[in-house]
Amino acid sequence: MNATGSTSADVVIVGTGHGGAQAAIALRQQGHESSILMIGRDAEPPYERPPLSKEYLAGDKSFERMMIRPEKFWADKGVQLRLGCAVIEIDWMRHEVTLSDGSKVGYRKLIWAGGGDPRRIDVPGAGLKGIFCVRDKRDADAMMGALEAGAKRAVVIGGGYIGLEAAAVLRKLGCEVTLLEVQDRVLARVAGEELSRFYEEEHRRQGVDVRLSQGISEILGEDGKVTSVQLDNGEMLACDMVVVGIGIVPAVAPLIAAGAAGANGVDVDVYCRTTLDDIYAIGDCAAHVNPFAESAVIRLESVQNANDMANTVARAIMGDKQPYHALPWFWSNQYDLKLQTAGLSLGYDATVVRGDPAERKFSVVYLKEGRPIAFDCVNAMKDYVQGRKLLERGIEKVDPALLADTEIQLKELI
Repeated sequence: MNATGSTSADVVIVGTGHGGAQAAIALRQQGHESSILMIGRDAEPPYERPPLSKEYLAGDKSFERMMIRPEKFWADKGVQLRLGCAVIEIDWMRHEVTLSDGSKVGYRKLIWAGGGDPRRIDVPGAGLKGIFCVRDKRDADAMMGALEAGAKRAVVIGGGYIGLEAAAVLRKLGCEVTLLEVQDRVLARVAGEELSRFYEEEHRRQGVDVRLSQGISEILGEDGKVTSVQLDNGEMLACDMVVVGIGIVPAVAPLIAAGAAGANGVDVDVYCRTTLDDIYAIGDCAAHVNPFAESAVIRLESVQNANDMANTVARAIMGDKQPYHALPWFWSNQYDLKLQTAGLSLGYDATVVRGDPAERKFSVVYLKEGRPIAFDCVNAMKDYVQGRKLLERGIEKVDPALLADTEIQLKELI
């Protein structure tokens, strides 16, 4: 198709990550027989994103094993892919989108699964070579290329999951790693202090230089390539590479420009509909009223949320409207630690530690007014499985002593 060409599809899906892929799969599973077109900025067919900062970066998982479905699957299901192309404008009245190559695509229904872009660090030197984010395969490949070229000293900016996972992999690969977190503990936005302190100690034990309450003032380089990071206190950290993991910016600019409501992402209702006719939004960028956050409007950056929202939209398009209602869950692999989270700890007022962190197998239970609202389980699969069921049942107040007693299984409290 040339730059001025046009086409159309019954359903156009913008984004080829987990949400976009699941939307196409679910539509076909539920009997949708008309045309489906997926448009993605990524050059690759749909693949899993979480392994990028974990097994793929470490070299433990091939890209082929990360494919959401074999490439042939999409053709077999009649799902057309347009890769390496972005939607830059939406005309919702004409039911038409404009792509970065100048072409236009019409639609009957539009599903926006654009995810987010890594938040860039705003300091002098941020444009130097050797500074990496982890959003797609190209980012991970670039990091692997730097390591193969001899990079041995890394500064990781950000103590969230992406930063911690990257630090763990870089240590495994033999790098000297300094992790900088501007807040007074890692995972401050998503977990309680018990979990934060455990992971800080674990990373230090593994050789990571963890610096808390520490900002940076500049990134310096020679010949266009990073050589050091200057901290707010004037200290200079020599390095060969910098990894920035400070969150994402929802990729919704064309939607907002077209008039969709939204401040932090794009607003959607219980069926994941935006305020624009026949346009849905799912995944990281979709701000929704979440029943597991006491009906607060939030965005959830997780594979679970993307997949479950995709299923909600597919049902709605097929005439089987069911409100989005799914217990949030998440996981993170660091070293030999598997963290599994169920529920949302937003607004908790007490915590209970179940098990002994020193044994590297324990859970943190988050309570609000005596009611369990979330579990963080480290190497504690049974707690995670039973904790999920407990949250799904909506159990009311529980004696903290019972939650802390590892001789009592959580399923006994249901």
